[in-house]
Amino acid sequence: MEQDYMMQTGSIIKTKGQHSIHCLTVVGLIEGHVEAGQGQKVTKYEHVIPQLVAIQEDPAIQGLLVILNTVGGDVEAGLALAELISGVGKPSATLVLGGGHSIGIPLAVSAQRSFIVPTATMTIHPVRHSGLVLGVPQTMRYFEQMQERIAGFVESHSKISKERFVELMMHTGELVMDVGTVLEGPRAVEEGLIDQLGGLADALEYLYREIEAQQPPALQE
Repeated sequence: MEQDYMMQTGSIIKTKGQHSIHCLTVVGLIEGHVEAGQGQKVTKYEHVIPQLVAIQEDPAIQGLLVILNTVGGDVEAGLALAELISGVGKPSATLVLGGGHSIGIPLAVSAQRSFIVPTATMTIHPVRHSGLVLGVPQTMRYFEQMQERIAGFVESHSKISKERFVELMMHTGELVMDVGTVLEGPRAVEEGLIDQLGGLADALEYLYREIEAQQPPALQE
């Protein structure tokens, strides 16, 4: 059953190490209300939401590790998942491998501690929309409000200010035919977007330390 679960969701119910950690993966495109095209690797948010609820409710699960390698995707779905991860009351950590781009950035900062490997990158850019868009002031204001929500969430869950995040979002001359900024792992830490450079062992060490700090001291005779 656990093997089938891992094949279907890309997640492990509980690790079998010193402490019970739920490993949740967010890879490819974050799929929301509209299905992605065939051949695209996707993370379906309706599959992730019940996992997060189960993590919070299951007393056997002691911590949450979210591993990210995503190009972004549906903005509202990504924000919904980020809010849920930030609301998990157990020790949690995120680890960015490869990339945590676009709406993947709120997910990368949503846990109690965020890690990024040196070779990973994070792409910050304004909200985009595919399909029919009405060219009216209300549409532009809607995009601005959505960007404010994203910037506000990132500011409240990292060390970067909203002003600096928007500045990086609107930077010109770095992305081909687009505005925005690409941050490699060390620079993401320098900017305060991610807490620290590190890999899998570092993230697990943090979770173990936090879990043990929350455990009641052993009774003395």
